[in-house]
Amino acid sequence: MSSNIMCECMTGREDHTLSPPTNMLRTIGTMNQIPSLIGPQIDRMLMSSVFAKRWPHSSAVTWQSTAAAQKTDVTLPQLPVPPLQSTLQKLIKTAKPHLSASELCDTIKIVEEFGKTGGIGEKLQAKLEKRAQTKHNWLEDWWLAYSYLGFRSPVVVHSSPGLVFPLQDFKDVNERLVYAARTIVGALNYKLLIDSGRVPQDKQGNNPLDMVQYSRIFGVNRAPHIPLDKLTFADPKCPPKHIVVVHNNHFFKVPVINERGLPLDEKEILFMLKYVIDNSKVAAPPVGILSSAHRDEWSKAYKELSCVNNGVNKRSIEEIESALFVLALDQKNPEMPKIMNRRTVAALQMLHGLGSFSNSGNRWFDKTIQFIIGTHGEVGLCYEHSPAEGQPVAVMMDFILKHIASCKNEFVKEVTCPRPEPLPFVLNNALQCHIEDASREIDSLVANVDMNAHSFKGYGKDFPKQNKMSPDSYIQMAMQLAFFRLHGLPAATYETASTRMFLGGRTETIRSCSEESTHFCKTMLDSCASLDDKFKSLKTAVNAHRSYTMEASKGQGVDRHLLGLKLIAQEDGVETPALYSDPGVTRSARMRISSSQVAASVEAVMCYGPLVPDGYACCYNPLPQQIMFAICTMNECPETSAQAYVDALEASLFDMQKVVSSCSSVQSKL
Repeated sequence: MSSNIMCECMTGREDHTLSPPTNMLRTIGTMNQIPSLIGPQIDRMLMSSVFAKRWPHSSAVTWQSTAAAQKTDVTLPQLPVPPLQSTLQKLIKTAKPHLSASELCDTIKIVEEFGKTGGIGEKLQAKLEKRAQTKHNWLEDWWLAYSYLGFRSPVVVHSSPGLVFPLQDFKDVNERLVYAARTIVGALNYKLLIDSGRVPQDKQGNNPLDMVQYSRIFGVNRAPHIPLDKLTFADPKCPPKHIVVVHNNHFFKVPVINERGLPLDEKEILFMLKYVIDNSKVAAPPVGILSSAHRDEWSKAYKELSCVNNGVNKRSIEEIESALFVLALDQKNPEMPKIMNRRTVAALQMLHGLGSFSNSGNRWFDKTIQFIIGTHGEVGLCYEHSPAEGQPVAVMMDFILKHIASCKNEFVKEVTCPRPEPLPFVLNNALQCHIEDASREIDSLVANVDMNAHSFKGYGKDFPKQNKMSPDSYIQMAMQLAFFRLHGLPAATYETASTRMFLGGRTETIRSCSEESTHFCKTMLDSCASLDDKFKSLKTAVNAHRSYTMEASKGQGVDRHLLGLKLIAQEDGVETPALYSDPGVTRSARMRISSSQVAASVEAVMCYGPLVPDGYACCYNPLPQQIMFAICTMNECPETSAQAYVDALEASLFDMQKVVSSCSSVQSKL
């Protein structure tokens, strides 16, 4: 992982959409790619001049919708290009906590030079505004190419999140398979809602949100290519009718849609799952572990895999890639440290499979949705991030869990159903070497990940709501305070803001670290400060965060705008402005906390790796009376620890509760 998310890059001027191939799949891709410059937790490009020189030009990528039915019923506005001076003022303000007085003066000078009348900033702004006039979303194709398909490190941990469902207690194999069958049926029923356009319209306040991401969940796959990966989508005119189930590293094509286009029932799917188990008792070579490798290495192995055995391997790959989704029936996890709770073990299992000696080979990490069913109740999914954000996936999870809860246990007699089809792979010496290399790589990554999936039970989102504070902003301030406790300085922080109120919108960065949050942290840790001072500083910090959140969701943040201006410069062959190497820009964009709220109605939590080696990843699900957290750090950094951050976070939340309760009580009496 890179410690610097700024890079040098060039990009071309052409816009291409590839035609659908003949194998039922639509492919999106280009010949060249460049990394993104300023982005969210998933943007872990190797941001260096070497990278830029390797691919000096790029064509844009244009989305193709996978299902016309699931769309927003209203006309959405286009993503705006923020006013230049507004962005530059926000940049100075958000850089301030990370700079000395003299460094701040230097940053102000370089920002003023960039934004002066007739200067380079104004010229780039005009070009970006012109681009926005020709596209329904000026960022969308760049974002897909540079933040996802051009990402070359393994998608495992670095890009693809895991999602832990509420833990189960399976008494035997049958209970486990019944749960798996119900998960499949629930997912298929949800797909029917998407295809018929019946998923309830998402809104942010009164604003309807773009719903197209729901259509990019099922039947989607990311295939490795050099230098830019490709996304494949199921053709809505000839949709797939199967899923792929993997057990003991064996892949099976399992038909789940009948000739009338309806899902098979639970009993039929259950018998097919039992067939899979019965016919894969001896472990196969872990071909799926190849999908966990560095994207360039996986691409080389992918080509070799496709060519071996007169097309048999190629057909197996095509069936996996065209499937609606993958369901992994895992083997028993290895013994884990006793201090590690079940939810943490489940989080690691969803995120990376716990290594080559466990379940990392029982995967196909390129599938957008990959449900995972453990032997003792560890259940959830891993999803490839490029087509959709976390919230549509969490909404799908809620639907599936409600379906499972509504099912009744019935005595199952023999049923007539299709037989799952094995999808074999034949390996040569070169592929065996690729598997050995991928196994070493994933085992090294697994050893590096430090995870703590934790439920804070002191209180939940109801407490800040009752005290007229935004729960999300309140939690973000607790995260700032936790970092300050541990390290004695503010942390540049990325938080996901949705821009789905715009056509084709994805995300913008909420810069949670601010002057107000830094003052709050210092005040809270000052033994001489009064409770009233602490309360006022908290309220001010929460309100400042809430204000930035609203601006970011309206497309008025700093990071995507700076990205667009830099890409425009490089498209035109303009030398990268000095602004982008200034410490105020680089430090405020080196996110030592990468965070996201992924809300669900149940005890579930999403997890992913940190953005930088000495950083923290913190995903959370605020429930009314508790807050679910998944904290991840990297063991390679001796300064960070998931457990230490959890402890600091708990202490911060309790301290804030004490301050708010004391001051709210006084105010109510007055």
